Parts: sequence; structure tokens; C-alpha cells
Amino acid sequence: MKKRNYWPLFFIAIFAFTVYMIIWTIYKATQAPVIEDRSFMQKYQYVDENYNSIMTSNINFLEKYSLELDLNGKIFPLTTEDIKYGQRVIEKYSNHKDILKVGDNSLNIVVLNKTTNEKMPISIDLLITKTMSDDSNLNLKDENFINEKNLYTTNFNLSEETNWIITGSFKIENEIGYIFIKTNAK
Repeated sequence: MKKRNYWPLFFIAIFAFTVYMIIWTIYKATQAPVIEDRSFMQKYQYVDENYNSIMTSNINFLEKYSLELDLNGKIFPLTTEDIKYGQRVIEKYSNHKDILKVGDNSLNIVVLNKTTNEKMPISIDLLITKTMSDDSNLNLKDENFINEKNLYTTNFNLSEETNWIITGSFKIENEIGYIFIKTNAK
């Protein structure tokens, strides 16, 4: 009587399982939503290639102007420091946590000329977006703001208690300042 050798069946089973897992992984990957990163209102490829130019643009902007972004009573300067932090760091250590509210939020923006101390007219392009999806994006442009003597004011509503990113740009003549704030809504 000859003994049966089951090792070839074992290798066939491993091979079949591996092929199945490859197919399952591809299927699941195609079902996942693709969310495009829009940091600084640009595609991530542009930001990756021009990051130093963007930061230099901020330095040039801040040499001439002082930006005050008043979000629900908390004032922020032109900042991009949150771009290098993960959301968990923001939740634990950031000065930017808990600045948004579920419901109505108010946003006031003013840019002062550092030499004359006068309020400057600006062009605004802001995006308030969730960190993991783009289904609740709020695009705030010039037409969304009330301009009273170069003090730009708007209100917006958030419906979810989650992590949010505020990013965008402010333009005065040829100078552009970029902002990037990670926060959450409570």
C-alpha cells in the first residue's frame, strides 16, 4: 500500500489563497474613495514641487503685512506650522484645537500694512475640509465675505464633530500668503 503525499495539495492551497488575497485587495482598493489633498488650494504634486516657494512667499507676505484671522473669537496669524504635525499631535498639544463649533461659526479677517498700519484689501480663497473626506468642503472666496472697510466677515455652519483643516491663500497685489490650520469641531 502506497502512502499519500498531501504536500502538493498544501502548496496548491497556499497558492490559491495568495491569488484570492491579491484579487480581494485590488477589489477593496478600487472600492475605497479617493480624496485629493488640496493643501494651500493646490494639488499635492504642485505643493510637493513648490513647497519652498510657498514658504518663501509667506515670508515675503509677512515682511509687508500682518494677517489676523479671528475664528470664533480666537485670533491666529498667518501660519502653516500644522502641516508638519499629525492629527494626534494637534489633538494633544496644539493651540488650534477646539476652535470650530458644530453649528454656526464666525470668521473675520483683516490684513494690516506693517509700515502704514492701514487695513489692506485682499483676495481670499479658503477651504474648510474634513481630514478624511471631501463631502463637506466649504469653499470661502471673496464673494462669501462681507467687506466693511477691509474687514472681511463671514459665517458658516458645520454639521459634524470631527477633525477639520482650514487651508487657503490671501493675495494682496503680487504677494500671496498661505495658511494651513488643523483643528476640530466640538
